[in-house]
Amino acid sequence: MDDLKIDNTVIWSDRWRLGALSKDELMNIGFVSVIIGMLFLMFHLLGNTVEDVSSRSAFTWMIARWSDEVSFGADYSHGYLIPFVSLGIIWYKRDEFFSATKNICVVGLYVIIAALIMHWVGAKMQQTRISLISLILLIWGIPFYFFGWQIAKLLIFPCAYLIFCVPLNFLDALSFPLQQTATAIAYNILNGLGIECERVGTQLISPYFQLNVEAPCSGLRSLLAMTALTAVYAYQTQKTFIKKWLLFILSIPIAVAGNIGRIISIALVSIVSGQKLGAGLYHDWSGYVLFTVAISLMVATAKLLNVNYRELFLEWKKAYINPS
Repeated sequence: MDDLKIDNTVIWSDRWRLGALSKDELMNIGFVSVIIGMLFLMFHLLGNTVEDVSSRSAFTWMIARWSDEVSFGADYSHGYLIPFVSLGIIWYKRDEFFSATKNICVVGLYVIIAALIMHWVGAKMQQTRISLISLILLIWGIPFYFFGWQIAKLLIFPCAYLIFCVPLNFLDALSFPLQQTATAIAYNILNGLGIECERVGTQLISPYFQLNVEAPCSGLRSLLAMTALTAVYAYQTQKTFIKKWLLFILSIPIAVAGNIGRIISIALVSIVSGQKLGAGLYHDWSGYVLFTVAISLMVATAKLLNVNYRELFLEWKKAYINPS
């Protein structure tokens, strides 16, 4: 069987068949399988040490919070996609992984030891989140030790991206400030548009509508989702380290702007079609408006960051100041 290629990119190679692998390669695959199995057992059987729980699995604990529709975990419903995105990035850069120089690196061993200590500390403190972060560090540290810095460098982003899987409950404290900020800015914009309304706490009241920006509407869920989305987009579209981080940081005001746009659109629909439609059916589906605004702002910001302003200025100067 010949190699399967699309646009000169190898999708499947006959070399990857199990029967075509050498004895050393089979032993390496077996060794990697043992490591993965040990990690799974460690974090499945000893990952969640909280007393009076139904499962000792850190994975079960994490997935339960992704699916929780009542507590803070509901804001992490995107957690199911994160591992697949990380794997997709590794697959996309597979040629770089294959061509990278590979050698044993003792620094990676120190990372593994530090991660194991972190897991022990997390177990003693009954903090499953610390154990999950130590797992991410192990996933990065083990290839670092066996294959060296070049492989570890390529794995920094895919492994770090897994942090978006870990529910960080301290971020729940941002919910109320986000409610207040979104309400205040939406109030000023609506009045600036000539739509008179009053602000009472996190409520917007007018003769045409009465909106209450409650905790689920604070924008925290969209903020977490947008930062996860923007992280990948910045990694793929921005050329420099500074621009990648700048776009990622800007995802925070972008997500807030999207939520404000959603609140304003609910108010406008309520004025045009009535409170029942605006605060009812449209409110339930207006999350699409939020993401349309936020993603549009994200793409526009990325385009602006990629503009070569020096070259643009020189072209403008040549065309308008010194025309030939």
